[in-house]
Amino acid sequence: MSGFHETPFPLAVALGASGGPERRTDIVTLASGRERRNGRWADSRRRYDAASGIKTLDELHAVIAFFEERRGRLYGFRFRDRGDDRSCPPLQTPGPLDQRIGTGDGTTRAFQLVKTYGGAFAPYVRTIAKPVAGSVAVAVDGATLAGGAVSVDTTTGMVTLATAPAAGKAVTAGFRFDVPVRFDTDRLTVDLNQFAAGAVPAIPIVEILP
Repeated sequence: MSGFHETPFPLAVALGASGGPERRTDIVTLASGRERRNGRWADSRRRYDAASGIKTLDELHAVIAFFEERRGRLYGFRFRDRGDDRSCPPLQTPGPLDQRIGTGDGTTRAFQLVKTYGGAFAPYVRTIAKPVAGSVAVAVDGATLAGGAVSVDTTTGMVTLATAPAAGKAVTAGFRFDVPVRFDTDRLTVDLNQFAAGAVPAIPIVEILP
């Protein structure tokens, strides 16, 4: 991913940010009152406002420094989404059986980390490109692989196994992950008078799709 810094946004601020997934849908209302709906995006895109996570002037200063180092919108970075940062629900511990990332064919050794949302009706499969180092556990046919049998590229989310799984064997994984994002502004407006009264500037952040 070009123009990307593999560095995390200040965690204390990220954990207090607001935001979530966004989709783009066209809706046409017919003369009869019925609707025609068309989803323009195949993938959702997350948007956040980090302003709500800033509680002190020191945190504000850290965000300004981070913004300057990223040159505004120029460079992407890692962002921790408190509500969706792992292969399982937020209050659970990731395990190697959490997400199915592929099926063995006797030849393929590389698999992309993904997270599936929903059930059998219309599940959405999201590419996970920024796993947290040391958090990925992989299993083949339910058996957890030792660390030496798996290598993980934390910049792309690709998992490579030392041995190709046999045909039909499920490849699963558990992990924590960050969201690849960038600032969605080239300007931060800081009003210290309003900050003292409890208000902070807007700090828009948008996901970079892999």
